Amino acid sequence: MERTATPLRIAVVSLILLGVASVLYAVRQPLLMSAPRCLTGQWHGCYDTENGVVLMTLVGLPVAALLAWALASYRSAGGVSAWRRSVAEVGMVYGTVPLVWLTMMPGPGAGLSTGRVSLVPLRDLATMGPIGIGGNLLILAALGFFAPMRFPALASVPRILALGAGCSMLVETAQYVLRLDRVSSVDDVLLNAAGAVLAGLASRPWWRTPG
Repeated sequence: MERTATPLRIAVVSLILLGVASVLYAVRQPLLMSAPRCLTGQWHGCYDTENGVVLMTLVGLPVAALLAWALASYRSAGGVSAWRRSVAEVGMVYGTVPLVWLTMMPGPGAGLSTGRVSLVPLRDLATMGPIGIGGNLLILAALGFFAPMRFPALASVPRILALGAGCSMLVETAQYVLRLDRVSSVDDVLLNAAGAVLAGLASRPWWRTPG
């Protein structure tokens, strides 16, 4: 069984890496537009732009990997469990915070216009387009993927769904309260939660189950 599982995991990881490489190649020009400001440490034009945040997230991947390795080494007595815990902890934070940051970027009318709310399910999907739908699915994907690996209490689909929906509602509420000139939509919550569940199902072989 293990012999069958190992080639399958290698194939899945290879496909993921290929997909990531393809996406990076497709968006390389927009990302490089932010490179001069980001690499010189300028906040404006880097961390307040989508391209800049994505670029710096990618640049910081080796640092995140090094942190996961350091945590696992510190917990070396735990063996495989130590590696799983460490990768899950770093992955949850590093894979979620930058994407949530993107959703919290203020629009041009931030602080001037009142918050906008859309509570009719599925009404906004038609206006999002493939990129908007894909982006919403990814926002909490890292949380859904790594949380059940780290916390046994979250190792079930309903609990991952509740976690994703709860976190998404907090983000949407913050957008409204802070008057960021963004629409707080129930469809965002649905897509965020769905993305967390789908990612959680992908990590199911590595879940930490109770007992």
